Amino acid sequence: MMAFCEFTSTAAQLYDKWIKNADPRTEDWLLMSSPLPQTVILVFYIYFVMSLGPRLMENRKPFDLKRVLVIYNFSVVAYSVYMCYEFVMSGWGTGYSFGCELVDYSQSPQAMRMAWTCWLYYFSKFIELLDTVFFVLRKKHKQVTFLHVFHHSVMPFTWWFGVRFSPGGFGTFHALLNCIVHVIMYTYYGLTALGPAYQKFLWWKKHLTSIQLIQFVIITSHISQYFFIKDCPYKYPIFIYIIALYGIVFLCLFLNFWYHAYTKGKRLPKVLKNTTVPQNNNGIHHKKE
Repeated sequence: MMAFCEFTSTAAQLYDKWIKNADPRTEDWLLMSSPLPQTVILVFYIYFVMSLGPRLMENRKPFDLKRVLVIYNFSVVAYSVYMCYEFVMSGWGTGYSFGCELVDYSQSPQAMRMAWTCWLYYFSKFIELLDTVFFVLRKKHKQVTFLHVFHHSVMPFTWWFGVRFSPGGFGTFHALLNCIVHVIMYTYYGLTALGPAYQKFLWWKKHLTSIQLIQFVIITSHISQYFFIKDCPYKYPIFIYIIALYGIVFLCLFLNFWYHAYTKGKRLPKVLKNTTVPQNNNGIHHKKE
């Protein structure tokens, strides 16, 4: 007991010392006071989608969420378009370079707009947790894969640190790119939710994975510049390493998905299934059908 008390006391002291270096501009924003609130949310999310939810749904019929899914998906599209606009207007279309762009920690309108846009992106990751909740409520348990849950869990957790310590600059390009990809992806999911009448327009399903793969190649290439630039005094280079690692890990995971889903023919579009290998639901794609 004594050892535990000493450990917690030391951890608290280290945390207090560490958090003093955080960006004071964002400390009073929603969920930004400490990493504890988001940790509670994410732990409950994992528990619900991996254990509690499937047990609650075990003897129940799947929920019919067609209307909810249409509204949800197109709402995420609108939110993603808005974030794209804000990222462009707060930096990436108004002066940011694609090289070593440092974070502006000033109180200027432009710097505050970028910091707020980073928070909007962070908050969007909690909205997207509903993807998995809807899977569970619809009893699409095969869609709740490691790739899916890992992606949805790690993004908000790492972005809390980004918003608190480094809301802007070089490390936000991947967020802009991700928002662009989400506009395309959630448009597809919204059309899918509209029903079978729209299936003939969804032949480009395979290209969604191509877009995701291209996204991670671009992210990794862009962030890797840091390792070749002689003078780039980025205040928190740890985030550069995290983004680079994220890009590489997810590139590998999506390449693995591509192999099992399309090379082996497990997840071909329905419009092709009569002329190719039959489709089944054993793939590991982390989004909706």
